[in-house]
Amino acid sequence: MRQLKNSGIDWVGEIPVDWTVTQIKNAYSFQTGWTPDTHNDAYFSGNNIWVNISDLKQRIVFDSAKHISDEAVEKSSMNISPKGSLMYAFKLSVGAVGFCGVDLYTNEAIATFLNGHNSLEYLYYIAPIFIEKNANENIYGAKLLNQQLIRNAKIILPPLSVQLKIADYLDKKCAHIDSIINDMKAVIVKLKEYKLSVITETVTKGLDPNVDFKDSNVEWLGRVPAHWSLFRVASLYYQTNERGCEDLPILTVSINSGISDRELNDDEQDRVFARSEDRTKYKKVAPGDLAYNMMRAWQGAFGAVRVNGMVSPAYITCRPKAGVDIDTRYIEYLFRSPMAIEEMHRYSYGVADFRLRLYWPEFKNIRLCLPPFGEQTQIADYIDKTSSDIDREITRIQGIVEKLNDYKKSMIYEIVTGKKEVCSLCEK
Repeated sequence: MRQLKNSGIDWVGEIPVDWTVTQIKNAYSFQTGWTPDTHNDAYFSGNNIWVNISDLKQRIVFDSAKHISDEAVEKSSMNISPKGSLMYAFKLSVGAVGFCGVDLYTNEAIATFLNGHNSLEYLYYIAPIFIEKNANENIYGAKLLNQQLIRNAKIILPPLSVQLKIADYLDKKCAHIDSIINDMKAVIVKLKEYKLSVITETVTKGLDPNVDFKDSNVEWLGRVPAHWSLFRVASLYYQTNERGCEDLPILTVSINSGISDRELNDDEQDRVFARSEDRTKYKKVAPGDLAYNMMRAWQGAFGAVRVNGMVSPAYITCRPKAGVDIDTRYIEYLFRSPMAIEEMHRYSYGVADFRLRLYWPEFKNIRLCLPPFGEQTQIADYIDKTSSDIDREITRIQGIVEKLNDYKKSMIYEIVTGKKEVCSLCEK
C-alpha cells in the first residue's frame, strides 16, 4: 500500500508522499513567439516554419501552414523553438499541445517549454489539465491565460523516473485508444460519403435503374431520366416576404442539415448570430416553402420548411406557385448536392467567397429537371429514410468516440494525480 499525503489542491486530493506540489516556474522554463508585421508580405515569403495554434493538430509538428522569412525572424527578434521542445497553446484553443519535430518558430499565442531537468513527455499530459486550472475566464466563460498565470500554475511532480514511466505508459495506452478512435472516425467519413452519394444519385438519376435517359440540356445535371421535365426556378416558385409574429419559432438553415424544425439555442447553431428582440422583423415561412441563406447558398445552405415558423430577414424565402405540384424536400436535396452547389457558386456575387451572395433575380433563373410529383415524393421519402438510418449509425459511433475520449481523459487524470500507480498497472 502506497503512503499518501494531502496535496493541498482541492480537485486533486491525496498524492503519493514522494510527489511534490510546485509551480510551473520552478519546474520548467518556456518562451513565447511573435507575429511579424502582417502588412509586410516579404515577411511571409520565406522558408522558416512558423507554427500557429491551427498547426497543433498532431503530437509532433514538422511543418506549418505559413512560413516566415529570415528578415522577419531578425526584425522580430524571435527565439527558435528547438526540436524536441513542447508547444502549448494558451490563447483561443487553450491547452492544445505538440512537440517540435524540427527547429521552428511560433506566434505569440504559443508557449514553448524547453528541455530541462524534468520530463517534457510528462508535461505533455499534465499541461492541458493543470495550467488551464489557473486560467481566468471572460464574461463568455472562455479561458484566458498569460505568461504570469502559466508560470504560477500549480502542478504535481513525481520523481523523474516516475515521470518517464508515466509518460511511457500513457503514450502506449493513448496510442491504442487513438487508433480505435481514428478507425471509427474513418467509418463516419465513409458513411457521410455514402449518404452524399445516395442523395446525389437519386436526385439526378431517380430510383429506377432500368429507365431510359436523355441529355438534360442543363450542364450541371448531365443526363437525366427521359420522362423528367426542364424548368426554371421562377416557373416553380415565387419569392415571399411575409412578416413574422411573436408566437412562431425562429428557424435556421444549416449547411449540414437543412432547415431546423424548431428554434435552436446558441450552442446548437453552426455559428451564433445576433437575434433581434423584435420578432416581427423576421420572415414568416410555412410547410412546403423553400428557404436559403443568401450568404451561404454556395455552401448548400438550403432547406425545405416542414413547420410554421420564421427565418432571418437575410434569408431568401419562396413558395410553390399555385397549380405547381412540387415536393420541396426533393428540391432541398437537389440543391444541396455537390454539382448544384457549384452552380450556386457560379450565380453568386461577391469579391471573395466569404462575401458571396445569391440574390433572388439570379436564383430564379437557375434551370433544373424534375420528375413527376409522385416520383419526387418517392425519392424524397427514400432519401429521408436512408439518411435517417445513416445518421443514426453515425450518432451511435460518435457516442462511442465520445466515451473513448472521456475514458482517455479520466485515465490520464487518475495516473498523473497518483490515483493509480503505473507500476501496478504495467504488471496487470
